[in-house]
Amino acid sequence: MSRTIYRLFEYVYIIMAALAAYIVITDWETDRGRAYLFGFFGVVAIFMFFFKRWFRKRLEKRNQDQ
Repeated sequence: MSRTIYRLFEYVYIIMAALAAYIVITDWETDRGRAYLFGFFGVVAIFMFFFKRWFRKRLEKRNQDQ
């Protein structure tokens, strides 16, 4: 069960990054400051996706070795 939840939250970060990219594209001409802020959030969300993925795989490997 916990592996499924970990995997689900990985993909939630990808969805958040996609939403942030959408906001950046739509607000680029009207509010550049908000676009930069959501661009930063998108980069952080992508980083968190890869970090959570690495961490989950590390936990799975540790559980297999035991």
